[in-house]
Amino acid sequence: MTLNAMPLSATALLHPDRLFPAEPGVRAIARRLYERIAHLPIVSPHGHTDPRWYAQNQPFPDPASLFVVPDHYVFRMLYSQGIPLEALGVPRRDGGPVERDPRAIWRLFAANYHLFRGTPTRLWLDHAFSTLFGLEERLCAETADFTYDVIAQALHTDAFRPRALFERFNIEVIATTESPLDDLKWHRMIRDSGWTGRVVTAYRPDPVVDPDFEGFRANLVKLGEITGEDTLSWTGYLAAHRTRRAYFRSFGATSTDHGHPSAATADLSPSEAEDLFDRVKASSASPEDAELFRAQMLTEMARMSLEDGMVMQIHPGAVRNHNDGLFARHGRDMGADIPARTDYVRALKPLLDRFGNERDLTIILFTLDETSYSRELAPLAGHYPALRLGPAWWFFDSPEGMRRFREQTTETAGFYNTVGFNDDTRAFPSIPARHDVSRRVDCAFLATLVAQHRLDEDEAHQVAHDLAYRLAKSAYKL
Repeated sequence: MTLNAMPLSATALLHPDRLFPAEPGVRAIARRLYERIAHLPIVSPHGHTDPRWYAQNQPFPDPASLFVVPDHYVFRMLYSQGIPLEALGVPRRDGGPVERDPRAIWRLFAANYHLFRGTPTRLWLDHAFSTLFGLEERLCAETADFTYDVIAQALHTDAFRPRALFERFNIEVIATTESPLDDLKWHRMIRDSGWTGRVVTAYRPDPVVDPDFEGFRANLVKLGEITGEDTLSWTGYLAAHRTRRAYFRSFGATSTDHGHPSAATADLSPSEAEDLFDRVKASSASPEDAELFRAQMLTEMARMSLEDGMVMQIHPGAVRNHNDGLFARHGRDMGADIPARTDYVRALKPLLDRFGNERDLTIILFTLDETSYSRELAPLAGHYPALRLGPAWWFFDSPEGMRRFREQTTETAGFYNTVGFNDDTRAFPSIPARHDVSRRVDCAFLATLVAQHRLDEDEAHQVAHDLAYRLAKSAYKL
């Protein structure tokens, strides 16, 4: 089918009132709130886009490489229906064969697009198809080649290079996430290029903090080689972290990020911590030692954040790489991180006893266990000056998840112990879509409060602005 042959659907992919309340009066309030914030700049303080994109500013090669191959939100759903990741072009760790034809990958994706009905992924994809490429026909097997050709044709133009899209998306600042072992060469290239787009890094020390991380001891040795510190001694190891944190700050980093399996913290004496480090570096640590070391390192990272001012993010509650077979074939971040019950009240107490009352420290808590919102997280953030609540994350960065987050946390923690929204994505085209969903859901929630006379409309306008823009910028010191 030629580009000019596909008829336009009578129904646009994006309804202007999507996600707004059904009741006309409340919907009208939501519209007014949204109109004032819809075009605010995007502050994206935490995510996983590739800094190489902005450094090299090369065209995205094809639609499959842009929308399917890097996005675990997309391929995890397809995998759940029995489609091998190899058929979707996802690379194997052993370099084994995977599908290389992007059009074949796209056709497979399109033929199974119905699997995304009712999901936030469908909202994000339709938003990108419509706003970026002018597509108004629903993706399916019959429209696969047409949509592929439209997108592929656009990607060959300068207007769809990463920096141009960054500016088109109205991104004010975006943070990527790198390991302490990363040399940040792409960030250096961005800085040296003279481009005015603001791309900063964030310090994610999991490979040298988690004894269960593959290659942990080798990672410690490499950290020592990078920093010139004796990272097989406790004092040298801590000094190496301080050195790398300073290096990351020189490339704009304002935050650290910690993806621990639990929220456990500890406050050991220096001698106890040193003895524990000696056990975990020997690669023979027990599971209990590994958990205790991660717990102690959260407290050490909080101590360092008080010293250097970096904001601390804790992302606990995921049983990561749950699918052992998939991990063996394809590695990390293949959509197999599964939520688990998480205790915050007791787990965080050692850290909070030491640093929870510090007004100069910001610790942003995320969760995959949304049952803890009203029971634990909102009361904690509504009390401790050092704590803030991160937005609904991953499985709950969805319309219903966002709504539940506001409903379960606002009465206890208010709006101003939260930090707005971050998109936490590897899929570049989904960034404006995700922020748009968040802004619409927040406006719908605020409109209900106004309609119930729990909030005046002028206050709702201010809160909507803060949730969409100011809170993230302030919390992350951006």
